[in-house]
Amino acid sequence: MATVRIPAEQRTITDQNEVTGYLKTLEIDYEHWPGEQRVAVDASAEAVLQAYAPEIAQLKARGGYVTADIIDVTSTTPGLDAMLAKFNVEHWHDEDEVRFIIRGRGLFHIHPRQGPVIAIEVEAGDLLRVPRGTHHWFDLCADRNIRAIRLFQDKSGWTPHYTNSGTDSGYQPVCMGPTYIPLGAHSS
Repeated sequence: MATVRIPAEQRTITDQNEVTGYLKTLEIDYEHWPGEQRVAVDASAEAVLQAYAPEIAQLKARGGYVTADIIDVTSTTPGLDAMLAKFNVEHWHDEDEVRFIIRGRGLFHIHPRQGPVIAIEVEAGDLLRVPRGTHHWFDLCADRNIRAIRLFQDKSGWTPHYTNSGTDSGYQPVCMGPTYIPLGAHSS
C-alpha cells in the first residue's frame, strides 16, 4: 500500500484510510486493489490489460479515459536515464495521470498550490489519479523496476508542461522507510 511522506512536517502516513483521506484533500484519488496477482509478472501487455479489463472499463467510464496501455520499465530498459529525465522534473499535464501499479515501486512527488511538497510511494496494487494541472514529478525506486497500467483521456497520450521551478532538485528519490531526506526542501 502507498506511503505518503510530508518532509516539511517530518510526517509519514502509512494507514490506507489516512493515506486516502489525506490525498483526497489534494484532489488526488488513491485506491489499493487487494487480491492475488491476476497474471504472471512477465505476462504480455495484452494479457495484463485483459486481466484487468473490468476495472479498466470502470475507470474509463468514471474518468472519461479513452485508452489504456502498459509501461514496463526495468534497470535494463534501453535509454532509461533519458526516459526518466522526462518524468523526474516538475511538470503538469492537460489531463489526469492515472497509474495502476502491477509490479515494482515508484515515487510521485506532488507540489500542491497550497502546502508543502509530498512524496507518494506506490507499489503493486496501488491506483493513483493525479488530476490535470497538478505540479508533480516521478522517480523510480532504487531497484528501477515498475510495471503499470496507464489510462489516457487523449489517444495520443499526455504532454508534460515543465515548470522550470527547480523545486524537484531539492528532493531525493528515496523510497521505503523513514530515511527520506529532502535536500533543502521547499515549501509553498
